[in-house]
Amino acid sequence: MNKELVVIKVGTNVMTNKDNRIVRPVLNNLVQQIAELYERDIMTILVSSGSVIAGKEVLGKANIKNKTQRRQVYSAIGQPRMMRLYYNIFRDYGMKCAQVLPTKRDFNPGVHRDNMINCIEGLLSEGVVPIANEDDAVSVTMSMFSDNDELATLIAELMNADKFIVLTDIDGLYDGNPDKEETKVIQDVEPHEDLGKYISKGNKEEGEGRGGMGSKLGYAQMAAAKNIPTYIVNGKKENIIIDIIEGKKVGTKVSL
Repeated sequence: MNKELVVIKVGTNVMTNKDNRIVRPVLNNLVQQIAELYERDIMTILVSSGSVIAGKEVLGKANIKNKTQRRQVYSAIGQPRMMRLYYNIFRDYGMKCAQVLPTKRDFNPGVHRDNMINCIEGLLSEGVVPIANEDDAVSVTMSMFSDNDELATLIAELMNADKFIVLTDIDGLYDGNPDKEETKVIQDVEPHEDLGKYISKGNKEEGEGRGGMGSKLGYAQMAAAKNIPTYIVNGKKENIIIDIIEGKKVGTKVSL
């Protein structure tokens, strides 16, 4: 594939409000930008969280005591709901999307890995946007991703992406406590830079998601080490993805 390929990961906190309800205008803003990427001949793979929250909205408080089983049930209920949301929004922009639900073992060398590459390449060749999420309903503990940041990183590496964009609910990596006025976002980070001193100073964890800023930066540095420029930006801001494509200084960029 000769066209530019971008992998975009959107976290749960980007698409939800304070009441942990999915905010459709945020999803619409995301899809609108992906549609613009396609107008610019840039292909996109979307890695989307949200199935567990979507399942909770439908089922309410579950009586299941086991945390893993409860997550499986929420995800099984929520995943088709998420895809319906995405399907309808993409259709509004004259586009098609498809569901890809990998488990960690699918990235091991062999037929599963080859099949996943073939599937994603086939979808992209037809102008269909693959939407990936971990298959929480069937994943077992030893084959679970640590979070969708890991899944997105593996997909970016697997498909040799030209850019990897991580959408979160803050502006990037702060050099101090983000609640203080003098704090600013660190714009450039190297793959092997020690970032522990920044992560411990007020960078908050993502509420309902499994990954926090430490996770994002760790996987961003892994991708950047494979020569995939990686961006951690605020996904609630309009046109943030287009800003990256146009070379504007936004969020935190991790690159060689």
